[in-house]
Amino acid sequence: MTNRLIYWFPAKRYGWGWGLPSVWQGRVVMGIFAVLLLGGALMLLPTYGSLVFAIYAVCLCLGLVAVCWVKGEPPTWRWGAK
Repeated sequence: MTNRLIYWFPAKRYGWGWGLPSVWQGRVVMGIFAVLLLGGALMLLPTYGSLVFAIYAVCLCLGLVAVCWVKGEPPTWRWGAK
C-alpha cells in the first residue's frame, strides 16, 4: 500500500485551475454536478425564472470549486511542461 495522495482533479498544464477528473470519484462528482444543473434548468427555469436558476447555478459552481480545491492538486499558475 502506498502513501501517495491521489488527486481527483489534476492541475491544468497551462493557466490556473483544474483539468478533467483523473479517477472515478472525480467523474462521479462531475456527473452529479451535471445532473443537478440539468435538473435545476428543467425545474427552476419554467417555474421561477432565470434569476433563481442563475443563483442556483452559481451555488453549484461554488460547490464544485470547493470539491476541486479539497480533492485536486494545489492550484498555481502553470506555464506548460514541468
